[in-house]
Amino acid sequence: MSVFRSDDLSIGLTSIFMKLVGLWMASDRAEQRVRDYTLSYTLIAILFAVWVQGRSIYYSWGDFSACLFTVCNILSVGIPFFKILVLLAHKKDFFRLIVYIQRKFLHGEYDEYEKQVVMDCKRKCAFFVCLLIFSTKGTIICYIINPLMANIGKNESDRILPFDMWIDSLSLSPYYEVTFVLQVLSLYHIGLSYFCFDNFLCIMNLHAASQFRILQYRMARTPDMMDKVEREKGQKLTTSSSSFAKKSYAIFKEHIRQHQVLIAYCDKLEEIFNLIALGQVLTFSLLICLDGYQVLTPEFPTRRRLIFTFHLTGALCQLLMFTYSCDCIVRESTSVALAAYSGPWPLLPMTKSGRMVRKDLTLVIIRSGVPCRLTARGFFIVSLETYTRVLSTAVSYFTLLNQNGQSVDT
Repeated sequence: MSVFRSDDLSIGLTSIFMKLVGLWMASDRAEQRVRDYTLSYTLIAILFAVWVQGRSIYYSWGDFSACLFTVCNILSVGIPFFKILVLLAHKKDFFRLIVYIQRKFLHGEYDEYEKQVVMDCKRKCAFFVCLLIFSTKGTIICYIINPLMANIGKNESDRILPFDMWIDSLSLSPYYEVTFVLQVLSLYHIGLSYFCFDNFLCIMNLHAASQFRILQYRMARTPDMMDKVEREKGQKLTTSSSSFAKKSYAIFKEHIRQHQVLIAYCDKLEEIFNLIALGQVLTFSLLICLDGYQVLTPEFPTRRRLIFTFHLTGALCQLLMFTYSCDCIVRESTSVALAAYSGPWPLLPMTKSGRMVRKDLTLVIIRSGVPCRLTARGFFIVSLETYTRVLSTAVSYFTLLNQNGQSVDT
């Protein structure tokens, strides 16, 4: 498997984080062993966090505030573990998609307009990736700072950890320091695996959408540009000539092949990520509700509210990035039909090649009527409409949770 290299900021950052998680390509066996060890460490860190949160919800059962805090942590730990398991099951296909992006999308031959489309895509990817990294890192830092600030002025026996272990004598040195470091290391790796896979899914979706946009441009402009080139060569070629129709048909077939490749690429994305998409939508409905409750409840400590302010920001950004990138594929793949029809293809002469172009053009328009999309395991198509539905569901959950919290307090 070839090693992925790119000077793109979003891809560079995401590849670094995925290497730290351990789910990335290797150039030789030694590097593959490092990847395997890193992935094993990531899974151990996640399982350690699951054990800690499991004990916490067991011992804090009956305390409404503590249980909400623990449930938020369990959801944040569970979703990256779920993503890793799904991607491990599709590891080879996932790596093939990454290599295909490098060879065909990032290093393709483009004219000035097409280069601008690719650069716009890279800027969008960099914006979403940096925003999600900032919010997730902010959440991690707040989790770490919270016990440090709470321990100011306390005795050694009263010190608290980022996550309560419910084990006696852990507040004493050196047990406290060792446990603190273990929890921080586990927290950091969970944070990496929380956002890195979504970052790369967003990158793959947006680059696929940009390729559909480039295909639209080529379908709408190719015959005109070819005629211009032939005229510059001194050939008296007109749109009514049989030679022009043959050359146009040959180019149109190349566009059809590109369209078929993009459809196959999106189908493979659907095969790999449809289960992850379902888990994302279900989890974010709960996370946004619980995070909002933690932030908007004034009885909770300010430090906790700051943690979940960053966490809520990251969840909203992550869901927007996820649904927007999927929506771009739906819109751009559907627009291929309009671009093909608005081009000069129907104006070709009624020769054999001209009739074949019209027949294939009809098939392209019909196929584009079925958009490429990412679904939540086939239950629904993921788009920006999904974002509004998740927010609406989260608000409904929040209303019920707020009423239940008030009844518990009274």
